[in-house]
Amino acid sequence: MTISRRTVLLHSLTAATVIGGCFPAFGKSRHSNPIQVLDTDNDGTVDLDEAKKAASDLFDGLDRDHDGTLDKRELAGRLSAKEFADADPDHDGTLTKDEYLAVVQQRFHAANPDNDGTLDAKELSGRAGRSLLRLLR
Repeated sequence: MTISRRTVLLHSLTAATVIGGCFPAFGKSRHSNPIQVLDTDNDGTVDLDEAKKAASDLFDGLDRDHDGTLDKRELAGRLSAKEFADADPDHDGTLTKDEYLAVVQQRFHAANPDNDGTLDAKELSGRAGRSLLRLLR
């Protein structure tokens, strides 16, 4: 008995749908919904503390040489050259965690036009929200 490629594809898609429905972690990327990843208090929004916690964890992961700073190479496209220069007030070519978190705070406030102190999915999907997300994951 020969099975066509179309049949194999159909069965694979069906299995993926079933697995994705039963086990959401297998059906979707963990980054597909940033609220689920960042919202540690499960209130459906991301507040500044949650954003800073995610940024701090990312900073630690990016600091591969463990010197307490990130250079342009370690940041790998998360900030443009101008943004990096603006975030580096001492002009030493690196960002400390405090300097990095200051950029996160600025971007958080830019993504929060209603000034309610939290970001919802709509705010995170806007230009400013996407700019913030680049610093959090």
